[in-house]
Amino acid sequence: MLRISPEEVAETLLMVQQQHLDIRTVTLGIAIGECSADTVEEMSRRVYDRVALAAQRLVPVCEAIEREYGIPIRNKRISVTPVASVAGRCACADLTPVAQAMDRAAAVAGVDFIGGFSALVHKGVGRGDDALIRSIPAALASTERVCSSVNVATTRAGINMDAVARMARTILDTAELTAHADSIGCAKLVVFANMVEDNPFMAGAVHGAGEPDVVVNVGISGPGVVRAVVAALPDDADLTAVAEAIKATSFKITRAGELVAREAARRLGVAMGIVDLSLAPTPAEGDSVADILEAMGVERCGAPGTTTALALLNDAVKKGGAMGTSSIGGLSGAFIPVSEDAGMVRAVNDGALTLDKLEAMMAVCSVGLDMVAIPGDTCAETIAGIISDACAIGVINNKTTAARLIPASGKKAGDQVSWGGLLGAAPVMDVSAWGSARLIRRGGRVPAPLGSLRN
Repeated sequence: MLRISPEEVAETLLMVQQQHLDIRTVTLGIAIGECSADTVEEMSRRVYDRVALAAQRLVPVCEAIEREYGIPIRNKRISVTPVASVAGRCACADLTPVAQAMDRAAAVAGVDFIGGFSALVHKGVGRGDDALIRSIPAALASTERVCSSVNVATTRAGINMDAVARMARTILDTAELTAHADSIGCAKLVVFANMVEDNPFMAGAVHGAGEPDVVVNVGISGPGVVRAVVAALPDDADLTAVAEAIKATSFKITRAGELVAREAARRLGVAMGIVDLSLAPTPAEGDSVADILEAMGVERCGAPGTTTALALLNDAVKKGGAMGTSSIGGLSGAFIPVSEDAGMVRAVNDGALTLDKLEAMMAVCSVGLDMVAIPGDTCAETIAGIISDACAIGVINNKTTAARLIPASGKKAGDQVSWGGLLGAAPVMDVSAWGSARLIRRGGRVPAPLGSLRN
């Protein structure tokens, strides 16, 4: 049994009231393998029924936990089995109706996002994968809550460059179909290397093959808490002291996540999955990962030393969180989504943070090039090159990396895009004028590194 002392309760309430501590998401993972069918209409009906029934109590249970424990749960979400893996029987080449059924079920359940309109194509593209990728632009343009992800690389398989090139074109098509809303469809689409099966965060949440039929996964967030602790340290505190302070804080916020995960699973009568220890920022002032790095001593996020500070932060969060729960999973670290972090936006506007620097930071943080707006006229080959660079870092370093790029239709570098809410707003970032078309057109697969041979 998890025991929480009165002192921990008081400290947690202070973090909630003054430092933006919250449970960023309670995500209900639902297996939909049983929804496979010969026609897209029947598959869509089965998916709707399965999701709506399994998730009908999710929001009321989360709201009750919020009231009783005083800890905000900002988002209630759903993830499902990657739809491409369920669609193999279906003869239809357009899976948009399945996405629309997911959207309706999510609306009935009262959640903000549903993930799992997804495919894993790191070694090849099957019939269901092909249909799903073809359907992504229309699916994301015709739904509000559906998120899509495609895994194109793993350390064991290498990088499927044909899939990378195809996803670049898919991103551009999605941007064009949602141009009226600053290409918001691309904000719900992420391309992965080493995608994990228990990630509760969007847009990459899926219900993996090794999971129970229904499971609760929780993502915590406390950038504001960590920033306050770091800012309170004396100026002469060395970096070891900074790391220790972050570790202690990560432990405390993880305990809150563990408590909510256990309670949600118990009340829903389903399995408890994982607690994701990630520091996920929001557009609110004071809830920023960039602010933490600047509190450590970097003048502006993106300046020399930023990657060092982020590496320290990411490592300390994992070490402290590991003491707070035995159910670590998901991505667990520090997120750097540009549009969702007011400090990151400020750094881009000041010229301190560039796409190249974000790529360097990706090597030591969770995920990587996240919520990055780029000019709408960026060509597919350049987008593919950016994605492949993200994948290369993940494959070689045996970590999860991803790219969530938004080519903002009609916008150029320096313009602004805005989606509101958690997705926030961001300046359009410049990309290199130099291309990689010849490299991308070669296609094939970048072989797995020698380090993948671990058996």
